[in-house]
Amino acid sequence: MSGLRSFVARRLLLGVAQIAAVVLLVFALTEALPGDAAVALAGDQPDPARIEAIRTALELDRPAWERLVHWAAGLLHGDLGTSLTSGRPVVRYLADAFGPTLLLAAITVALLVPAGVGLGVLAARYEGRPVDRLISSVTLAVYAVPEFALGVLLVTVFALRLGWLPPTAVGHGTDLVAHPGVLVLPVLVLLARPVCSLVRLVRAGMIDALASPYVAHAQRYGVSAARVRYLHALPHALAPAVQQLARTVDWLLCGVVVVETLFVVPGLGTVLLGAVGERDVPVVQGLAVVFGVVTVVLNLGADVIAHRLAPRAGVAA
Repeated sequence: MSGLRSFVARRLLLGVAQIAAVVLLVFALTEALPGDAAVALAGDQPDPARIEAIRTALELDRPAWERLVHWAAGLLHGDLGTSLTSGRPVVRYLADAFGPTLLLAAITVALLVPAGVGLGVLAARYEGRPVDRLISSVTLAVYAVPEFALGVLLVTVFALRLGWLPPTAVGHGTDLVAHPGVLVLPVLVLLARPVCSLVRLVRAGMIDALASPYVAHAQRYGVSAARVRYLHALPHALAPAVQQLARTVDWLLCGVVVVETLFVVPGLGTVLLGAVGERDVPVVQGLAVVFGVVTVVLNLGADVIAHRLAPRAGVAA
């Protein structure tokens, strides 16, 4: 336990440093964006004097270091800033758009874990046989298809040709639970590539674990094959899979811009894309920082779990 506590303490310190780096990087990247909200608010034929007046009113004429200090101080108090174009707090954008994104992520993870682990264990159990070759071939083929291409294909077949499912979430608002048909195609697109990665990781980990000396030792003591497979080999096979799952959840929460845009889902990705187009820097900064913090926290949790599952392997060290 002392070794685990020391590992967690080191990872926490590293996580704090990573979050600080995320804050600085996000500010630097948003400062590098061409144009600003003043130009967007000034209209199609902006007058230089009007642009300058808007920039002064929005305090965009202040030095960058002053705005960085002011913004970082607000972050410490949970203030993500205020939208330059609408005047709404960035937290409100998160509150309005977080539900659809979280719902898509939760459904995807709920299907991903049993499907990925189950198929990976099945492929490892029948290594080299037709079942293993079929699973490996299908997962490799599906993984090679980009999300946008798979989404267009599914919309064409199941929405436009067959008419079984709605092509987008337009007209359904943010209450997607009341319209489950809207969720089917986005979830399938989100699930396709992660489940392929998880299956291949679990399969490889199970094959290595089943060939290890401690499994052979357990078999010599007469331990049943199912007990060896699920209580001895599977925990060690899951160590790298847990880290992959954390990266997948991070991607689901923070990187669904393509899927949400394709299916017009009113989630965080759609809000971020709109804010970039309007040069609404506080919204972009606030969402990017939230995404960065989620990434750090999820990877910290994954490292701790992986270290606990297979401390001898030195994963996540």
